[in-house]
Order: sequence, then C-alpha cells, then structure tokens
Amino acid sequence: MAEEFTPPPRPRRPPPAEVCLLLRSHAEAQWLTTKVVPLVRELEAPGGHPRNHMGDPYAYLEALWIEACGRAAETDGARVELETPGPVRDLAVQERALRYHTAVWRLRHAVTRRVDRLMATRPPRISAAGPAGS
Repeated sequence: MAEEFTPPPRPRRPPPAEVCLLLRSHAEAQWLTTKVVPLVRELEAPGGHPRNHMGDPYAYLEALWIEACGRAAETDGARVELETPGPVRDLAVQERALRYHTAVWRLRHAVTRRVDRLMATRPPRISAAGPAGS
C-alpha cells in the first residue's frame, strides 16, 4: 500500500497592511454602528432607559465603550503599520483603506462626544441601600 504524499503546510503570511487597515476599520465601524450607537440613541431619547436591557444601561455603555476603544487602538495600529516602509502595496486598495479609516475616525470622534456627554450626565446609581453616596 503506497502512502500518499502530503506537502508540508505553508507558513501563513499576514495580509498586506492595506488589507489589515480595511478589515480593522470595518470591524470598528461595525462595532460602533451596531452596538454603541443604538444604545447611545436610546439613552439620548426622552425617558432615556433602553428597552430589553437588564441592569444599569450606563454600565453596559461603559463596557461597550471599553471594547470600542480597544478596537480603535487596533485600527490606529493598522494605520501606523501601513505608514511604515514595506513591500510594494496596491495603491488603489491603500487609497481606499486610508479613506475608509478617515471615515471611521470621524465616526469614532462623533460617537466619543456623545458617549462623553452621556457619561457626564449619568444619573446616580441606586442600590438596595439607597442612592449612591448616602
């Protein structure tokens, strides 16, 4: 019985820097638009208490925002990687990646202002013992 020859696995190369920036920008934009912005809108609405939410919505917003900041750092890291000298890049893809990153950067800063405003006006936490600090 003859054994089948299986070639050794090829080492995986990371995607080009411009593709990494596109992917990171997209991931950040998706997180902001599907997780953070809907909650921000609900908290900004009159009455300001989100439907379908258990517990403190501001604590949830804070947790979502921590993740958003981590994603922003990864996106910015991909941008820095693109700026470092490296192999020849696809200029059309690089240009699109830079434009997308700029759009996501603007979205990020607009959402940052809204989140900061909400967190600054966060109502005091109420526990079983009464309002915080009493």
